[in-house]
Amino acid sequence: MDNAFAGKVALVTGASRGIGLAIAAELAAGGAAVCVTARKPERLAEAVAGLGDRAMGVAGAADDPDHRTEAVAAVMTRFGRVDLLVNNAGVNPQYGPLIEADLAAVRKIYEVNVTAALGWTQAAWSAWMAEHGGAVLNVASLGGLVPGEGIGAYNTSKAALIALTRQLAVELAPTVRVNAIAPAVVKTRFARALYEGRETEVAATYPLGRLGEPADPAKAAAFLLGPDAGWITGETLVLDGGVRLRGFV
Repeated sequence: MDNAFAGKVALVTGASRGIGLAIAAELAAGGAAVCVTARKPERLAEAVAGLGDRAMGVAGAADDPDHRTEAVAAVMTRFGRVDLLVNNAGVNPQYGPLIEADLAAVRKIYEVNVTAALGWTQAAWSAWMAEHGGAVLNVASLGGLVPGEGIGAYNTSKAALIALTRQLAVELAPTVRVNAIAPAVVKTRFARALYEGRETEVAATYPLGRLGEPADPAKAAAFLLGPDAGWITGETLVLDGGVRLRGFV
């Protein structure tokens, strides 16, 4: 991806660590200027420091409309454009059977994982993409395609995000491409409850013999955002180490 993003500006939400930070780093390595967002200013500042001179951060909650407006305005002020948007911010404050779920927690999941992704896309579209084009990448999940135990609210929100990806791909074409990635378990702090203390056991269910690393979705995201994917839109790329082939989720 050497210089594939030279002259481009990317905004990556939920990017102080994990998959979001890995995607931001991959885009920066390809020549992009990058703005990253996250809720905690201190952790965000550390992430920005590792991304190079053409990086900035704006702290705030992804589902806060004022934060979205502020972040996009800050990017436009500093860099004058926003070519690439990565909707990575996500939460999962609910665990257990969906039929017993606290509806307030479910609403929060949908606000951050789905509605905020639409809000960020609307903001980037209004500020730059409507006139100049660009590319959007939504970070979904394998759980958005295959039901699983315990995280039904999260999974259904990711299914909605995949549907949103297809809808926006139609609406924003031909100048803006919209795609998604759907990772299985990736070794991040966010996902540690799914593998911590039993990584060897979980990894053994994957034909490729390991769990994902943040670099795996990051490289896939960079491909879908880059010029080599110029004839791809509305697609969701599954990154699961082959686990679906064995029927495990």
